[in-house]
Amino acid sequence: MSCDVMLIAYDGSDNARSAVDYAGRFLQAKRAIVLTAWEPMVRQAARMSGLSGVMAPEWLPDEQTEDIALADAKVTNSEGLELAVRAGINADGRCEESHSAIWTTIVETADEVNADIIVTGTRGRTGLRSLLQSSCADLVLKHSHRPVLIVPPGR
Repeated sequence: MSCDVMLIAYDGSDNARSAVDYAGRFLQAKRAIVLTAWEPMVRQAARMSGLSGVMAPEWLPDEQTEDIALADAKVTNSEGLELAVRAGINADGRCEESHSAIWTTIVETADEVNADIIVTGTRGRTGLRSLLQSSCADLVLKHSHRPVLIVPPGR
């Protein structure tokens, strides 16, 4: 299958690596974008303290220093880009800050670049765990109006 633009969601997990591999084996695109969505540390800390029932600390990020989550996202994205190039995909890397949920960032970026297909891995939760927590891939599939290739985890 050949397309103009393919968006590959990449978070550094084994499942994301597998998704890049499958994209290289089964899809062709004139252009691909390896996307790593990230959330600033201040929001991660606030969310985690809220989940634990502890008051969020009065912490503001240092404007002069790069957010550690962004630095990590750049390293992760570089790895995904390298895997894509090795898989024969003509790809560019991109890190996008998530303002709400990771799946929303993936869908919005796909819309922005007018992607013909979104490629993502999944953890493959089943049973009660899947009812309690939807996967990012499931939410991308449900909320995107584009074709989505979801690569399940290996055995």
